[in-house]
Amino acid sequence: MSNISFGQVIGFIVIAFLVILVLVTLFRAIRIVPQATAGVVERLGKYHKTLNPGLNVLAPFVDRMRPLIDMREQVVSFPPQPVITEDNLVVSIDTVVYFQVTDARAATYEIRNYLGAVEQLTTTTLRNVVGGLNLEEALTSRDKINSQLRIVLDEATGKWGIRVGRVELKAIEPPVSIQDSMEKQMRAERDKRAAILTAEGTKQAAILQAEGARQAAILNAEGDAKAQILRAEGEAQAITTVFGAIHAGNPDAPLLAYQYLQTLPKIAEGEASKLWIIPSELTEALSHIGAGFLGPKN
Repeated sequence: MSNISFGQVIGFIVIAFLVILVLVTLFRAIRIVPQATAGVVERLGKYHKTLNPGLNVLAPFVDRMRPLIDMREQVVSFPPQPVITEDNLVVSIDTVVYFQVTDARAATYEIRNYLGAVEQLTTTTLRNVVGGLNLEEALTSRDKINSQLRIVLDEATGKWGIRVGRVELKAIEPPVSIQDSMEKQMRAERDKRAAILTAEGTKQAAILQAEGARQAAILNAEGDAKAQILRAEGEAQAITTVFGAIHAGNPDAPLLAYQYLQTLPKIAEGEASKLWIIPSELTEALSHIGAGFLGPKN
């Protein structure tokens, strides 16, 4: 039993060969394509079909699948590119391109290296667009430049099976001398705005102060006027009261003369009293007073 015949050995070899052949055939026939990728299949060197994500079966030894293509949106940042503006200034521009492969067959057969082609096309288009703008327009028109770049790139890469979704300019760096001039200009502009704000604040403060002084003067004048009115009303009421009391007492001429004499010193206290007016009735009243104290003349 330990002896194995030559025929048995040959049989074992044939069986092993067949098993290996089956395994190799299955390995070459079954392809699993991951999600968000696509595989281009060539049959006898010619395009046959595009494999979708999942399990796929190929014809062994006849079909060949090329490297998988990523169908997700890709972000590529290109190195800074020197660009000459319309006013002959060299600026350095960093660009970021967002693109996506939409047709695996076109991306495989219509262009050899679509990533390098997108980079070169972006650089050329950027120079054409920025070359028609001066430095100030290039610095303030990023949205316009991005839009123009996206339209041109999307139109040019459409036949390659690529869709350009967005183009962004990361940075625009003017020459060092221009940067120094711009910094001085911005500093002068900031100083100007600060001076304007300071002057405006001083003006508003002066206006408020003048308004406050005017309101205070008006209030003081109104207070003085009311005080004078109240004093005049008080004096009028006092005069009315005194006049009423005198008439209520039915005074005679000697009493009136006596009250008048008492009032004269008070009249003399005023600084504006320069002239005394003595009515004719006063002499008559004095004669009556003298007669009252000295008696009647003989």
